[in-house]
Amino acid sequence: MEKANKNLNRIKVILAEKNLQNKWLAEKIGRDQATVSKWATNSTQPSLDMLIKIAKVLEVELTDLVRIPEDD
Repeated sequence: MEKANKNLNRIKVILAEKNLQNKWLAEKIGRDQATVSKWATNSTQPSLDMLIKIAKVLEVELTDLVRIPEDD
């Protein structure tokens, strides 16, 4: 089960592609920079509502932020 939860979000990748930093995203969504950092490193996962907000701010589709684990 733990394997399925690893690397679910792609926030770090999208931020890098857009040359943006965690601090910028944190300011845009009203969250602490440390929280965004935890999401970017997959220490924790944002809620679905927060992922939707992040997708809007980053101007990407929600599916661009979430990697669906493949069945093994």
